[in-house]
Amino acid sequence: MDRPQYTDKQLQDALNSFYGGPDNASNCKHIFGYNNPNHELSMLQKITATTILDYDSKLSSSSSTSSVPSIEELLQTAKELHNTNGSILQLQHIIQSKSPSMALAAEFKRASPSKGDIAPNLNAGDQATTYYKAGACVISVLTEERWFKGSLSDLQNARLKTTTAANQSNGKASIRPAILRKDFITSTYQIAEAAAYGADTILLIVATTPSNILKELINYARSIGMEPLVEVHALIELDVAIECGARVIGVNNRNLHTFQLDLGTTDKIGSELSNRGLTFHHDNCSKGGEKKPQLSLCALSGMSSAHDVNRYRSVGVGMCLIGESLMRSSDPSLAIQGLCLNPTDYEASQSTAGGAYTGGTKIIKVCGITNSDDALVACRSGANLIGVIFAEKSKRKVTVEQATEIVNAVRKFGERSARVTIDTVNENSSSAVSTLVAKSHALERASIRPLVVGVFQNHPLDVVKDTVEKCGLDLVQLHGSEGMAAANSSNFGGVPALRVVDIELGNDGSSSSDKSDVAANIIKQVTSDPIAILLDTSIKGDKHGGGGTGKTFDWTIAESIQSMGLPVIIAGGLTPTNIGEAVGNVRPWGVDVAGGVEASPGVKDHAKVEMFVGAAKKAAAEASKGF
Repeated sequence: MDRPQYTDKQLQDALNSFYGGPDNASNCKHIFGYNNPNHELSMLQKITATTILDYDSKLSSSSSTSSVPSIEELLQTAKELHNTNGSILQLQHIIQSKSPSMALAAEFKRASPSKGDIAPNLNAGDQATTYYKAGACVISVLTEERWFKGSLSDLQNARLKTTTAANQSNGKASIRPAILRKDFITSTYQIAEAAAYGADTILLIVATTPSNILKELINYARSIGMEPLVEVHALIELDVAIECGARVIGVNNRNLHTFQLDLGTTDKIGSELSNRGLTFHHDNCSKGGEKKPQLSLCALSGMSSAHDVNRYRSVGVGMCLIGESLMRSSDPSLAIQGLCLNPTDYEASQSTAGGAYTGGTKIIKVCGITNSDDALVACRSGANLIGVIFAEKSKRKVTVEQATEIVNAVRKFGERSARVTIDTVNENSSSAVSTLVAKSHALERASIRPLVVGVFQNHPLDVVKDTVEKCGLDLVQLHGSEGMAAANSSNFGGVPALRVVDIELGNDGSSSSDKSDVAANIIKQVTSDPIAILLDTSIKGDKHGGGGTGKTFDWTIAESIQSMGLPVIIAGGLTPTNIGEAVGNVRPWGVDVAGGVEASPGVKDHAKVEMFVGAAKKAAAEASKGF
């Protein structure tokens, strides 16, 4: 579909008109770049301005020969839809009714400006139904066409199919999910349009909306039965939302002007609400006899795990909106189950009472990356760790300059500008194994956005530390004879280290030791210094140590170690062909691949990378169904 392209001046003029001109400063004090003639429009502002111009064109009588419905006609269509498929659901009631469980808004998003295509060919109705059956009580549908590749048809499809699914549930009607139109809404026409296509609520973005217009849009939405989700990112935007009467406040952890992500943004907004004496804590919704909180607080963007959900649960958040990770998941139902929306489920999942590790594969590392293009393919495929090798003997060795370029590319992909700080608390556990279990949980949480690991082998520790600082590495991996104590983060300015333990093979590929002895000896030698343990293959007699052999060791050794409670990453000889077997049978905490996804040493085969990560995730999802 050909769409008009607009000049920067047309976009700026559209925004100026929407803002109300220079005399409307009291209503635009929170808007980035307002009244600054030198301001360069952010992506958020460009999309908003484009939406304004597209609707101006759509509603202009001279722009099209096709019939464009009026607001009155849209509202009549909405009335007919409600008569047939049920009335509008109230967003705040839906959220509060889920307490003490976290309400989940599962998002249907085909693409985004920062990540490009995510899942452009999925059916919105089918995906929404999957989300609903798995426990989502709100379905968010991106309807913006240009950057997000959405449509109003997606919205309608999601509404109708989830209604049918609810009516057929267990042979009797049950509560369907609320449908959210997520778009760049600047007019009452778009709200009426949302209702006509089946939405129960709409998103209003404070960052681009003058306060007088925001208040008008909130009141109009309520006049037709909708309680809007009002999005803020900064404290000044929170002021505007509250002044305009918002009841459901969504905190976008992503700054849509810069696309930088900070999961602490929601915490800051929650603290500010508490400081102002405003009630919002989700736990209080389920306490009998207590007045329901005035507000509902929602966390938007950047979440994908049970750890994220629990983090926000602890500060009183009532709903988390999760999209990209569910859209990319090979099994969205299992992914939703893994979020542990009920706090009891989360507590059970975090038990480390000395039992075997049964959590399955959580970490995928693609190692031997030598350029930013290969790094980004691994990131987009879903890898958690990107390995760059500094070992002298490696065919994949990188320079400081190459590593820095890769770090910058990975940071940009993860919408961050600095090294990730990994919170490795619980240092005083009763044993090294229990400490490493706690550290593994911390690494899982941190690696939701990809991290860069620098691989070193028998380098002086001061050289490692210097390289870490020069390149901005997130993690270290020690792959030589440095010993366990060398992996203590204090050696690298607080940056944690993975410790490699070699599983030795004879020259004929056979194990040189009894596997039960090997597992027991590894458990004996581990200390609490590393953040995690990685098992790799070495060849007997190789004075340089392991790594890069292309050979697999006996995976039952990893099984034995995990049965003793220690989660491990396995490496050595993994390929897209055997990764399903490794993940499905062994259920290692992590997997690491280098040569198995290469076109030539140091050059990744992009198709193989995608196949490897996809097969690992699929096998992990299948294996988890048995637990």
